[in-house]
Amino acid sequence: MQKKYADVIIDISHEKVDRPFQYKIPERLAEHLKIGMCVRIPFGKGNRLRTGYVVDMTDETDYPVEKLKEIVQIDAGNVPMEARSIELAWWMKNRYGGTMIQAMKTVLPVKQEMKPVMQREVSLAVTKEEACSYLAQAKAKQQVGKVRLLEALLEGATVNYSVLTAKLSVSPQTIKSMEAQGVLRIESFQEYRNPIRFPADAGEKKHLTEEQQQIVDTFLKDYDNGIKSPSLLHGVTGSGKTEVYMELIAGMLERGKQTIVLIPEIALTYQTVARFYRRFGDVVSVVNSRLSAGEKYDQFQRAREGKVKVMIGPRSALFTPFEHLGLIVIDEEHEPVYKSDTTPRYHAREVAVRLAEMTDAAVFMGSATPSLDSNFRALNGEFRKFVLSRRIGESVLPRVQLVDMCEELKAGNMSMFSRDMQQQMQQTLAKGEQIMLFLNRRGLAGFVSCKSCGHVLRCPHCDVSLSEHKNKMICHYCGYEAPKVTKCPECGSKYIYGFRAGTEKVEEKIKEMFPNARVLRMDADTTRKKGDYENILAAFSQGEADILIGTQMIVKGHDFKNVTMVGVIAADLSLHASDYRAGERTFQLLAQAVGRAGRRQKSGIAIVQTYQPDHYSLQHCVTQDYDAFYAEEIAYRNLMEYPPAAHMMAILLSGKDEQATETAAKSLAERLRQCWPQSAKAQLRIIGPAPAGIGKINDHYRRIVYLKCASDEELICAKDEAEHMIKEQEEMFRFVSVHFDMDPVQAY
Repeated sequence: MQKKYADVIIDISHEKVDRPFQYKIPERLAEHLKIGMCVRIPFGKGNRLRTGYVVDMTDETDYPVEKLKEIVQIDAGNVPMEARSIELAWWMKNRYGGTMIQAMKTVLPVKQEMKPVMQREVSLAVTKEEACSYLAQAKAKQQVGKVRLLEALLEGATVNYSVLTAKLSVSPQTIKSMEAQGVLRIESFQEYRNPIRFPADAGEKKHLTEEQQQIVDTFLKDYDNGIKSPSLLHGVTGSGKTEVYMELIAGMLERGKQTIVLIPEIALTYQTVARFYRRFGDVVSVVNSRLSAGEKYDQFQRAREGKVKVMIGPRSALFTPFEHLGLIVIDEEHEPVYKSDTTPRYHAREVAVRLAEMTDAAVFMGSATPSLDSNFRALNGEFRKFVLSRRIGESVLPRVQLVDMCEELKAGNMSMFSRDMQQQMQQTLAKGEQIMLFLNRRGLAGFVSCKSCGHVLRCPHCDVSLSEHKNKMICHYCGYEAPKVTKCPECGSKYIYGFRAGTEKVEEKIKEMFPNARVLRMDADTTRKKGDYENILAAFSQGEADILIGTQMIVKGHDFKNVTMVGVIAADLSLHASDYRAGERTFQLLAQAVGRAGRRQKSGIAIVQTYQPDHYSLQHCVTQDYDAFYAEEIAYRNLMEYPPAAHMMAILLSGKDEQATETAAKSLAERLRQCWPQSAKAQLRIIGPAPAGIGKINDHYRRIVYLKCASDEELICAKDEAEHMIKEQEEMFRFVSVHFDMDPVQAY
């Protein structure tokens, strides 16, 4: 039965209109309109035409029928949403904040229909004997175009139309006239824009180790028995996690199911997609931010039609419109890039688990250094945990050496390279082996340390490093301030300042030290254009360079057979970032970095330079003991009530008027304190407001309020109360924007 009314979400990202509006469905659209379609509707007092999405259809209305406006038309240029996507958007809006339209646009990564690329093929419509007769007539009449056309068609079964016109110089009129005579036929077909450019060798498969096979067998057996709780694979670097993923995908394909593979960086796409494509061929595709709009649209269209069965990409790949989704793989699940930095600030891991529940699929996560969040949930029984404890074949984990840069300074070495690192680099190059130099720039902004003793100024209330702002040091969690120092309060040294070297400076010094070495640099400046990532990685993989210098993007997931040395410059930068996850970030980065060395038969070495050699993150990195690190780090999280021991929500307020922003932040915090007094049973703690890590961006002042609570449901209630206050006190928040971030993974 055709429905009479439609609930429509208006395409306006404002809290005031963040609800469905009901419209009448005109008879001319009744047969065509479906939930998820984009429509044009009159909105507001002036009945201005706006775009909206149909989220529900009904036969009943709570409003006077005569006051309801009619839908004007279906907007055919926009991609329709599936009901599943709308349901997921509702869940994301309720959990992460923001408006429904923001959530809907997130789960619909391709919004506009793109004009298809059409190709035409020309073939004979007559027998070869008849074609030869036509050819003889054309030669007799010296009809050069027809001769070339018929000769080409006689040589091959079909010829591309553009080849005939461009390369053989056959005019369109000639082709059209011969089609009219019935000599040939022209067939049109759509050619999908394909971003993959790898030679296919479908069927390539490696023999699994006993450890790998046991994990695959257990997972698939449980899957068939309906046991689909999220799984975490903790596998040391080089243990063959990707081979496990591929066997699980093969199992899904055998069961007629489709798979989404999430990867953290565009830089990983080249190697990852190449491996999957060689194994599975054309059923694999990729989506990322560097594709053109047409390429993106075509990949999702192929997925809708069932031509793609394995989609690889970053967060946005999670919303691939698969009809028979069976598995979501999250590689390097610990990576912070899985958390969105725009509203809604969702975490791909949490959304993947929710999507799997909705579609009866399974989630399989893997990492050499699992996030504390996932490991915590695995130990609590929410996730299943699998372990790969050994590297593949004869390869062993590299030897890790810590170098105390304070001792280097005392010995008179003012260089950014320790004596041990210089010596090891020289030996590695002499053997014709490759080097990766990782500059740990994460957390560069702000913190100041003593180069003589390694002391770092920290907040006495939050146990995070203080950040330098003009003439003072400040904590971006609670607002604590202290005067800027010029001498170390521990040892009195004047060498107390921030690290100032960048990748260009490192490259310059390397070329001075080793003028004959071939050097590649991989950072934001050298990877601006499409294809730069792939070109640099391919060149290094093929041995066209001896040394690869880069930031985080070079240490994640790459597998280079001739790399036997990894050097880490300034490990302390991430260690002392103004972030409660600094210890975890540092351990993960360093463990991933050193794991690039010695991944084949050759042994590897990693040299890590630091001013804090006694820090537990670095000590556990030397032994590469994740469990020991986890035990120490979770004790700290329990003590300070940081995730995953408790949940935390960041509320970021920003506005051009500093006083108005400050007033709004204080009022919001006070409202929450009134609703949740500190004696409340839920023990919700309100911290701040305080200046954000960067207090002003693009002329907008930023203030932050933090909420902590053991219950995430209580935090969602607090978010709802804050949103209610924003609507209620519209004047106060007219020029102040508010963003919510559940369990933030980056410091503000």
